[in-house]
Amino acid sequence: MADGPTYHRIADLLREEIRAGKWNPGDRLPSHTELADQMQVSITTARNAIQVLVAENLVYTATSRGTIVRSQEVLESVVTDHIRPDRPQSPHDIFEETARAARREPTKEFSAKMEPASPEVAHWLGVPEDSWVLARTVVQYLDNEPWSWEVSFYPRDLAEATGIDSPHDIPEGTTRRLADRGHAETAHRDTIVARPASAEEAIVLGVATGTILLDHLRIGANHERITRATRHRSIATRNRLAYELGDDAGTGLIRHTLGISYGPGIALP
Repeated sequence: MADGPTYHRIADLLREEIRAGKWNPGDRLPSHTELADQMQVSITTARNAIQVLVAENLVYTATSRGTIVRSQEVLESVVTDHIRPDRPQSPHDIFEETARAARREPTKEFSAKMEPASPEVAHWLGVPEDSWVLARTVVQYLDNEPWSWEVSFYPRDLAEATGIDSPHDIPEGTTRRLADRGHAETAHRDTIVARPASAEEAIVLGVATGTILLDHLRIGANHERITRATRHRSIATRNRLAYELGDDAGTGLIRHTLGISYGPGIALP
């Protein structure tokens, strides 16, 4: 086979096999070398074929596991759930609750560090530029698939006073921790934009550069100060963000009408 459009034909073949169910979500496709041997083409051609499927969000690459078929489900998250003052107590944060309600297995990679506030973060938090802020970063996975990337920024004094400067993840979530320590958030401002992924975001989320992401910024406050700024990035075609406003009776009626009868999240075909 000629090396020009050949990789498109290989991508077409793999795409059809995925859609026909030969390869299921979580399955590993042949490696570049294996695919090149099977198709009698160069490794470059095999790699280019896989990149076509990466760009289509049909597969992602994992350093230790190779090329993995993505789930095609859409995860709906009710982003107002975890800021409800009457939210039931739970040992899990909202991501884990949503994932388990959708019958998916959640995992995380977490890190925290103090860093100088960039001009953007300083603007969000209302603190001086280059003042110390806490950055808590979580890369979230569903069934081992990279799903979202969240970074939350907190003023240093607030982080130290509430214990969220811990180098470990907080199982119940930082919103609950703030409330428990006397800094409950009473107001929020959300902005959501759809935009192409940068090279760094593409690496973290296992997508092609330019893939459309949902970039969700939430700024929380109480009556005295800005408490945090959380930036959550996820793949637009795999996520749906819902807002529920009003009393329990009304939101319950809407959920019942839509057939949403379990938990804060639902996986849609």
